[in-house]
Amino acid sequence: MASNDLTGQRVLVTQADVFMGPALCRAIGQAGAEVVEATGELDSPLAAQACVDAAGALDAIVANLGVPAPSTPAGEVGDEEWRDTFARMVDPLPRLLRAVLPQWRERGTGGRFLVMGSASALRGMPRTSTYSAARGAQLAWVQATGVELAREGIRINAIAQNFVDNPTYFPAEIQALPKFQERLRREVPLGRLVGAEEDAGFAAYLLGPSADCFVGQVFPVCGGWVAR
Repeated sequence: MASNDLTGQRVLVTQADVFMGPALCRAIGQAGAEVVEATGELDSPLAAQACVDAAGALDAIVANLGVPAPSTPAGEVGDEEWRDTFARMVDPLPRLLRAVLPQWRERGTGGRFLVMGSASALRGMPRTSTYSAARGAQLAWVQATGVELAREGIRINAIAQNFVDNPTYFPAEIQALPKFQERLRREVPLGRLVGAEEDAGFAAYLLGPSADCFVGQVFPVCGGWVAR
């Protein structure tokens, strides 16, 4: 079996129409999986369960959760901003896992849960305290649950990305700005954005059999940005 062969697998991709969703759906589908595309946010308490119920039998979930990043100074962050960001990016994770675990345990064949996170949790940036905290919570959740469920054959991992080509955080009009291009050259050792297909291809690999050894891992995909 090829390292990224997902033939026969059913993979749920959340928010499939935004952030990394379109690229993920293409890459995972090209690897042979049946992709179940879910759209809409999962911030309400019952949304994750409804999403999994509607999807049916699943071998993997890709939690693709993106929101416009607040840029409020730390001393001015209000409760509404904080709670809304966590409700949209953190709260869905335990709910999705809680919804899918019964079927994975009943089948006894394990499962894959991949979080599309952010490297903003790995390197400090000004005016990102709310967003970075939520992204950091995602990664801590992955590490803890990944270790806890590994012996059941359930592999939970995360991609911590930044400077990846996607319309949510780096739309075309931003990429075209000379100031942004100069920032890329200054801050990103790669010197360019990571391609959406490069990132999504790695995600597809992490869902496959050759990535079975990874447990609670956080993989930075950011063109070397966190290494500076």
